Amino acid sequence: MTRRSCAIYATGIVCAHLLIVGIALVVAQVFQTMIHSRLKKEITLTEKSQMFESWKNPPPPVYMEYYFFNVTNPEVFLAGGKASLKQIGPYTYREFRPRENITFLENGTKLFALNPKTFVFVADKSAGNPEVDLIRTVNIPFVAIMNELNSYSFFLRTMVSMYLNSMGVEVFMTRTVHEVLWGFKDPLLTKVKSLKPEVDDYFGLMWKKNGTHEGEFVFHTGEQNYMDYGKIDTWNGLREMTWWSSNSSNMINGTDGAVFHPLINRNELLYIFAADLCRSIHLAYVKDVEVKGIQAYRFAPPNDVLMNPKENPANAGFCVPAGDCLGTGVLKVSVCREGAPIVVSFPHFYQADPKYINAVEGLNPNKEEHETYLDLQPTSGIPIRACKRAQLNIILKRVTGFPKTKLIHETIFPIMFVNETATIDDDSASQMRTLLLIMTLVSNFPLLIVGMGIILLLVLVVLFCRNRQKKNEVKRIDFTEAFHSFATVKDDTAYTQVSDKPDEPSEMPANQPMKNGSYIAMSPVEAQKC
Repeated sequence: MTRRSCAIYATGIVCAHLLIVGIALVVAQVFQTMIHSRLKKEITLTEKSQMFESWKNPPPPVYMEYYFFNVTNPEVFLAGGKASLKQIGPYTYREFRPRENITFLENGTKLFALNPKTFVFVADKSAGNPEVDLIRTVNIPFVAIMNELNSYSFFLRTMVSMYLNSMGVEVFMTRTVHEVLWGFKDPLLTKVKSLKPEVDDYFGLMWKKNGTHEGEFVFHTGEQNYMDYGKIDTWNGLREMTWWSSNSSNMINGTDGAVFHPLINRNELLYIFAADLCRSIHLAYVKDVEVKGIQAYRFAPPNDVLMNPKENPANAGFCVPAGDCLGTGVLKVSVCREGAPIVVSFPHFYQADPKYINAVEGLNPNKEEHETYLDLQPTSGIPIRACKRAQLNIILKRVTGFPKTKLIHETIFPIMFVNETATIDDDSASQMRTLLLIMTLVSNFPLLIVGMGIILLLVLVVLFCRNRQKKNEVKRIDFTEAFHSFATVKDDTAYTQVSDKPDEPSEMPANQPMKNGSYIAMSPVEAQKC
C-alpha cells in the first residue's frame, strides 16, 4: 500500500469518527444541557455567588427623570374649559439602592432584605434648577380635603369651603419643583394637624422617600428551584394584598424587577411586583434588541395590563369598590394610599382611552418616549437596560359645597411623570460579552467537530480524485511508453541485401524470369551480427 493510499484511508477514518461524534453530540445537546444545568445551579442569591454581590449593590447607575405638567390656563379650566399643559423637565436624580439588613432564612432558600433609596440631584442631566423653577399644578392637599369631606354633610363642606377661601387656598398652587417633589410645609395641612395630630403638615410627591425603603421583602434565592430565583415570597409580611376586590388581583407575583430567572424564552410572561403601584404587572416579549454588543429580549407591559374590565375581565378585581371601574389605561391607587384620589397611568396616557388624552391639551403619547420596558439577557436573565415610566394623576371633579369646582368637568388631571432608567455599565458589559462568547463556543463545540469532519470529507474527496487522476496518468504514461517502444522497433527494422555487391544484371537465361526485387529477406539490423 502506497503512502497516498494510507493517507486517504487515515483521513477517511478520522472524518467518519468526527462526523459520527459531532452529529451525536448535536442531537443529544450534551454541551447545551451541561451549560444549562450549571446555570440553574450557579444563579442563586447565596452569599458565595457572584450574582449575590451584583444584586446586593447593583453596578449600573439608575437615574430618575421627573417631568412636570405646568398648567398655563387655570382660569379657563375652572370656567369649564380644557386645561392647557406644558411639559417641563427633566429634573434628574441619581438613585442609589443598596440592599441592607440581609438575612438568610430557611437554610439559604430565602433571604430578608430592605432596599432603601437615596436620590442625588444631577445638574448636567437636568433642564433647570429645581429650587428655582416654578410650576403651577393642582393643589393636591386641597383636593384631598375635598375628597375626604365628600361623604360628610353639605353644611360641613360649605363651612370648610368658606374657611379655605378666607385662607386664600386655591384649586391650583404655584411652587418650586423642589417643593412639589421633596416637600414643603402646607398651611392647609398645618391647620388640619392642629385638629388631628397624626396628620403630617408637610406635602410632597416624594416626601419622606429619600433614604427610605418601600417595605420589608423576603426573596427566594433560587437554591431549590432556579425558576424561583429572585421571586418575592412576602412583602411587609404579606403573601397577598388585601386592597383589591379579587384574589388574583391581590397576589404578589414575580420579582422586584432587579433580577429574573435564567434561560428566559420569548413565549413566557414575566411578573413584577411594583410597590408604588400596589400591584403586580406582567410583561410580554416584544422584540430582540442589542445593548452594547449584547443580544437581549425586550419585554414590555402589553395593552391588557391596564385594560378596562369589559375588554379584559381579569382586571375586574382592580375596581374598588367592586364594579367602580375607570377606563382603559388608568389605575386608581388611592385604595392603598390615604388622601387624594391618586390615579397612575403611563406617561401622556400612553395606551389609555383617548378620552383621557383629549380631556386636556398638550399631551402627545408615543411608544418611544412613554413605553415601559426591560431588555433582558436571556441566558442569565440579567436586565441590561430598563426604562420604567409612570405618570401620577389626580381625579378632579365637582364637589357640592365647594363653589370653585362647580363649573369644572370631571378629569383625570396629569401632575407629573417619572422615567426611571438604568443601563449596564461598560465594564460589566465587557465581562458579560466575554462570558457569553465562552458559553457560545462551548455550546457550539459539537458543531465545530461536525465542521472539521466536513472539511476532512472535502479533503478526502480531493485526495481520492487526485489519486484516481494519478492512476490514470500512470496508465497513460505506460501506454505512451509502449507506443514509443513499438515505434522505435518499427523505425529500427531494415531490409538486408543478400550480397554486398552492387546490383548487377542477372546472367540468367533470357527465358528465366527475374526475381521480384533485389531483396529476398527482412530482418532487424542487429540480426546481421549473428
